[in-house]
Order: sequence, then C-alpha cells, then structure tokens
Amino acid sequence: MDPSAPPKEWPDEKSSMAQAPPPPYQDNQNLGYPQPGPGYPQPGPGFYSRAQESVYPPPYGGQQQYTAGQQYPPQAGMVTIQPTVLVTRAPLETPVNDYMCYSIFTMLCCCLPLGIAALIYSINAREANHSGDQLTAERSSRTARTLNHVALGLGIGGVVLVIVYVVVLVSIVSH
Repeated sequence: MDPSAPPKEWPDEKSSMAQAPPPPYQDNQNLGYPQPGPGYPQPGPGFYSRAQESVYPPPYGGQQQYTAGQQYPPQAGMVTIQPTVLVTRAPLETPVNDYMCYSIFTMLCCCLPLGIAALIYSINAREANHSGDQLTAERSSRTARTLNHVALGLGIGGVVLVIVYVVVLVSIVSH
C-alpha cells in the first residue's frame, strides 16, 4: 500500500475538493452591488432598527430607517469615479546649456572615458531641462562642462606630447 495515497473513505472526485460548487451566475439588479450570498443575513423588516442604535449608530448621522429591498445607503444607479490628476513640471523657459556637441567631440577626438562620462552628464542635463528640474540641470551641466574641459586638456596634451616625441625622434635619427 502506498503511504502517500489518500485513505479509501475519501472520494476520488477531485473537482469538488470537499467544497460546494460556486453559485450559478445571476443578473444583478442592484447595478454593481453583489447579492448577499449564503452565510449573510437576509435583510427583512426592521433590519436596521432603533434597538440597534446603541450598538450601531445611525448611518451618516441621520435617523433614516431602511426597509427590505431598499439599498443601504441609498445609491444612484451610476458610479462616479474621480479622475486622476497628474502634476508634471513644464520644460524650463531658459534651459541650461547641456554641452552635448562638446561631449560628443571630446568622446570621439580627445579622451574616450572622460568623453563618455561627459556625454552621460550632458544627457542628464538635457532630460532635466525637459522635465523642468532647474537644480539637476545646472549640476549636470556644470559636471559635463568640467569633464569636457579636462578631456580636451588631456587630448591636447597628448597631441603635444606625440608631436614633441616625433620631432625629437626625427632629430635623433637624422643626426
């Protein structure tokens, strides 16, 4: 006998799983409000009575009685949904310089690693300009400019060193 098998007194039918099937579909006459199912008290005469006011105060501060068949609280047949409001910033009126062309030039011609970093900060400055974030735009612009200046300085310095090296090498070989 298999120890993991269920006892013989259990039914073999898996679909019921010892639960009642769901109730059949019915058109709901309460316009969006579910019908009370089994296990919920059915509203009847005096469902909300004055005797219950000590335990449950009257709804919304009123003294209105609700009878069977009347919705609690009375609802219109329409559901009103409040629209979602998104607050976004407008682009800056005077955008900050993003140094995009300068960053591309230094990335391609001077110093690749610093040019890539400057390009990233230039993109951040451009996005901050479009989203209206003045502080982030100024900070990213300043960082991109500094990185571009350093990359340009390293590129010019590298070109000068190569020229000096070639001139010295040519002068040594020619003598």
